Parts: sequence; structure tokens; C-alpha cells
Amino acid sequence: MPTTRGWTLAGAGLGLIALWYVLGDRELLLAAVFMLGALLVALIYIRLHPPRARISRRLGSAAVHDGDTVQVTLSVSNTSHRKISNISLVDEVVSLGAARFEIAEVDGESSVTASYRVMCRPRGVYTVGPARGSSSDPLRIAELAAPEGPVDNLIVYPRVEVLQGFPVVRGQDPTLAAARPEHAQRGGEDFYTLREYQRGDDLRRVHWPTSAKTDQLMIRQLETPWQSRALVLLDVRSDVYESTQAFETAVSGAATVITHLVGAGFDTDLWAGSPETIDASSYAAAMEKLALVQPDPSINLNAVGSKIRQKGGGGALVLVTGSADRTLVGLHQLLARDYPTTVLMGTSTTTPQTLSGLHRLGVVTVTVAPGEDWATEWASEIGGAWDAELVK
Repeated sequence: MPTTRGWTLAGAGLGLIALWYVLGDRELLLAAVFMLGALLVALIYIRLHPPRARISRRLGSAAVHDGDTVQVTLSVSNTSHRKISNISLVDEVVSLGAARFEIAEVDGESSVTASYRVMCRPRGVYTVGPARGSSSDPLRIAELAAPEGPVDNLIVYPRVEVLQGFPVVRGQDPTLAAARPEHAQRGGEDFYTLREYQRGDDLRRVHWPTSAKTDQLMIRQLETPWQSRALVLLDVRSDVYESTQAFETAVSGAATVITHLVGAGFDTDLWAGSPETIDASSYAAAMEKLALVQPDPSINLNAVGSKIRQKGGGGALVLVTGSADRTLVGLHQLLARDYPTTVLMGTSTTTPQTLSGLHRLGVVTVTVAPGEDWATEWASEIGGAWDAELVK
């Protein structure tokens, strides 16, 4: 099809024909025939030299954190024996920008590459592509599109910080307090109970004698020590956040503390508005949830707390919110028996009165203003509780 230059040429040619018809000047007709003839020749040329090319893309990383930079590499492979010339290539990361390249020529059965970098901000899932390429005649009067390239997804996780120190976590025996986490994968070494097999379970934990009796696969559920457990609960109620920036700071705090706890050996769960908690040992699943989470005014925290309590728990509870209110205090009281160690991470420009009540209940509070970093306040409140060398 004609390019912008080609359409301009066609318009000029038709205009000259109109002038020739009115004025009768033969030179105007000759100029019009020349312009329209050039367009026709260009269209024939591009039809005889179609761009038989394959466009592919390689992302430096398909999942990054807010503020990171990703390199995107495009490859144009000529699948024909003839060289293709004057190639235009456009690739777009939706909402983040587009890159445009001009390639002089690609020899037959060879390929060329082009790269660009993308600053990934803010968190979310972005569509990359499809990459669009086209080949034109030497004068760029007409062009023909090549097959579109693939579409990829780029996941931008929330920004994370490096934290130092941990809260002291008591076990089932309140006289025992761990000085450091007992490193354990999901499920410890102590037998706890049997349950039905669920998709994704480790087959090495199948209890074959019971499975043979019941004619159904049964899994040995192993108990993890309380000192190795944690639940991070992100408050997604919109009314506790004074601004969008406050909510984004809370999401970053949740991502930061999950990274910190998982890296130290905790079996960590995340609740962030979904029906069920997410096993954060699957780091990608937890971070993807936080990449997409949005405020939800319909959430009932009391119902959430009751559901969590029915499943049982233990260890450390980390509540991440905006301005702590009475509903959050009630949630803590509901879960306090199962989670005797609680840390509140709040982001607000004011100090809510409920914080004094939480302090009396033994809750450690880490508060920052929207947009500020968590690491300094975390170290101030918690940094000396456990040996920071654990996270190195």
C-alpha cells in the first residue's frame, strides 16, 4: 500500500489532472502522469519483492521489579533467498513507549538484531508487541507489511527494599522464643496428618499404605515449626489509604517483607484480597499477585480473619495497611492466639489513635509517610531483635 509519501504523490497527481482539465496545460498532465506512474511502479516493485521475514523477540527478563530496566532484543530473519531492503520496524510496550528502527537491508537467509531498553514503572502487567515490520521501495513510496511478531507479557513486581533484622517469634511453648528462624521448606519434618492429594503436591509425600486401603492418593501433611512461619496480610480496603501513593507504598512494603522473610527461611503466606492465601515460597505467584492488586472497598476483614483462623496458623503475623483503624485492631485480636507475634506496617501522614492500643497489645509498629522507604524505620523498630547476618 502507499506510504504517506505515496498518498501525497497520488494527491498531487490527481490535483494536477484537475488543473489540466481546467487550464488545458499539457505540462500539467505530463507531471500528473509522471507522479501517478511513479506510484504505480512502486506498487508493482513492492509486490514483486514481498518481505518474507520472521520477527522474533527476546526479553532480558519477563519479570522485574518497579524501577528496573529491561533490554528487549528484536530479530528480523529473512526466510527468502533474495535480500529485502528498506525495512521499518516498530515494537511497543503498551503504556510504557514504543521503539522504531530503520534497517537498510537484510541479505537472503540471514538475520539482523536490534535492541532497546525499557524503564519498568509502575508495577503491573504490560503487553509487549506485536512487533510490526514493513518493506518499501527505494523511494519509500509504497510499502508491504511483514507478518507480525509475537506478543509477550512483561510483569513488573512492586519495588522491594533490603531489610535487616526480624521479630522474635514464639513457638507453641510460650517459654521458648527463637533467636533465629529454623530454615525449612514448606512443611517440616514432623508428621502432622493425612489429607487427600491435590494437584501440584510432591509425590514423594504420598502415604502408600493408606492410599492402597482407601483407593485414593493420600498425602502426609508435615508440620512446620512456628518459628519458621509467617503470614503477610495486605489490607486492601480503600478507605484506610489517604492517597494512591499511600497504597503503592503499602504494596511495596508487603513485597519487601515477603522477600525478606522468604530469603531467611520462613514458610510465608500472603493474603492480598484473594479468596485464599498464597504460598509465597512460590515467589513469582506472590509477586504477580502484588503486581496486580488494587484497592477493594467491599472487603470484610472480619470474615477474612475468621477464614484464616479456621485453617490454623502460627508464627509471625505482618499486617500492612494505611492508617490502622478499629477493624484492624479487631483482626489482630481475632488472630492473636494463632499468631502471638504481630508487626504492623502502616503508611500515613498522621498517627492514628489506635496505634497506642496496638502497642499495649504488644504489636510492633513500623510507620512511614507515603512515598518513603521502609528499611530505615524497620531497622529502628526491629533491627536488633535477630542477627542480621542471617540475610547475607
